[in-house]
Formats: sequence, C-alpha cells, structure tokens
Amino acid sequence: MSLFQVGRLCVKTAGRDAGRKCVVIESIDANFVVIDGNTRRKKVNIKHLEPLDKILEIKSKAASDEVKKAFAKLGLAVWERKSRKTVARVKKTKVKKEAKPLKGKKAKVEKKKPVQPAEKIPLAAKN
Repeated sequence: MSLFQVGRLCVKTAGRDAGRKCVVIESIDANFVVIDGNTRRKKVNIKHLEPLDKILEIKSKAASDEVKKAFAKLGLAVWERKSRKTVARVKKTKVKKEAKPLKGKKAKVEKKKPVQPAEKIPLAAKN
C-alpha cells in the first residue's frame, strides 16, 4: 500500500495552506493526491505533504461534509468556504437642474412653437 492512501491524515508543508492538517481524499497517481480538511480542497504533489500516523475512515472522493464530520470527531478545525455575497449596488440618478429665471433681452423672447410635420404624399401621386 502507498504511504498516501485514502484517509491518511497529513500536514501541508508548502504553499498558502502550509502548517494545516488535511486528509487524502483521492490518489490520482504516484505523485499527486487530492486533499481536503483544514485546507482548500485541491490536487497537490505528495512532496508538499508530511504524512501523520492517523488514518481516518472515509470513502474515496468523500464529500466535504463527510470530511468535516471526521475532523470533528478528532477535534480538528475544518476549512470553511466563504461564499461570496453580491451587494446590491445603488443606481445613480441624474439630478435635474432647475431652470433659472431669464434676465434682460432673453426674457422678452417668446418660446418657439413646435413645427408640425408635413403631410405625407403617396408615391403614385409624385409622378
């Protein structure tokens, strides 16, 4: 049997999760395994793991909930994934400026009346 069999408790020695305990979930090949526990669930090189003497009884490719229960029995912490919550953004509205009263010559000019569109002439009548 391989030293890194499914259920083997390990300590991550390299990377962002260094120093955290994990368990082997799946053995991919001679050099890589999938881990979960107090680390992010991911594929890692066995060179970055230090095996411990404990073996947890879990199935191959176990769900995170099963790993969490096994770690709880040992009294170990488990990595909790924080889901991203989208915050509702406030839509900006344009503020309408109030019309200032006109002064001087501009005050005397009346507003122009809107131009009425011309009547449409049928195409046959043009020829």
